[in-house]
Amino acid sequence: MSGTVTINSPADFHVHLRQGSISELITPHVRKGGFDLAYVMPNLKPPITTTEQALKYKVELEKIDPSVEYLMTLYLSPELTPDEIRKAKKAGIVGVKSYPRGVTTNSDGGIESYETYYPIFEIMQEIDMVLNLHGEVPSDANANIHVLNAESQFLPHLLKIHAAFPKLRIVLEHATTSAAIDAVKSCGPTVACTITAHHLALVVDDWAGQSWNFCKPVAKYPSDRQALQNVVKEGHPRFFLGSDSAPHPPHVKSTSTPTHACAAGIYTSPILLPLVAHLLDSFGALDKLEGFVSGFGRAFYQRPITNAHKFIQLRKVTEGTLIDEIYALGNETLVPFWAGKTLDYEIILTESK
Repeated sequence: MSGTVTINSPADFHVHLRQGSISELITPHVRKGGFDLAYVMPNLKPPITTTEQALKYKVELEKIDPSVEYLMTLYLSPELTPDEIRKAKKAGIVGVKSYPRGVTTNSDGGIESYETYYPIFEIMQEIDMVLNLHGEVPSDANANIHVLNAESQFLPHLLKIHAAFPKLRIVLEHATTSAAIDAVKSCGPTVACTITAHHLALVVDDWAGQSWNFCKPVAKYPSDRQALQNVVKEGHPRFFLGSDSAPHPPHVKSTSTPTHACAAGIYTSPILLPLVAHLLDSFGALDKLEGFVSGFGRAFYQRPITNAHKFIQLRKVTEGTLIDEIYALGNETLVPFWAGKTLDYEIILTESK
């Protein structure tokens, strides 16, 4: 069919599904957005730090939508022990997520020193679990560290961990800078990088004064966005989609209270595959869509497409498809990225074979 694109088994390797009643609104949007695999972040309240907590959370998500495969993670914290890591691996938990203290949502229990966790990383390398890194350092006015250079200041930590544990699979999450792209490329095959849809679209001017486009890490300069687009267009196999879809209720995203900063996070799950197709088409990379949203991430995470293939077909729409202004369930509401704008693609078929 002319003007259509078919993708086999799209996978989102970084998504926030929250907890409680709002999770009942969010979780089905993974499938609505065209995806049947979700790599789930552990920064709940309290954070997911044990195997039992992760498995309980997985059961809760499967009750909401059993059609999605949920890959679970643990939150790197002092409570983690080598024995717990081994237990998690046996239970099918895939990775451990590191959050520097205080840089993003629910990261107050994040880490201050990576060397402290070298015994954990050693075990993870031995049993082949993935280390997921939120690649920023905390802001520090005395050291001139702020949201615009927090990622570049983090990169030496990435290189140091990789040098110490060269066989440890590491993912630098949601890269936003050309420096991050270069750093990951300089590493060996065990280091990969996720890129979000919204960072392929936004630059600093888009979030300065616009809370709905504010996230952590923040979108950077046009040259940085170009670097992200270029590596996607290149089809580099160690760079793949992780949406970092991070929903927040409207009253904490759009705030005019001087004493309360708006929440950091952009919600893309319900429009994700059409959004990515729209963006890649806009910079001449539509032919790289399947690798970016399925093949590359699945290969790195060793999650091959099974015999139960799930094909998603997209159609290019000349007049555009309007993005909903709001999603609601009961008392919960969420506003998606680019609400009220149009996308050039829509999902027309979901088929299993």
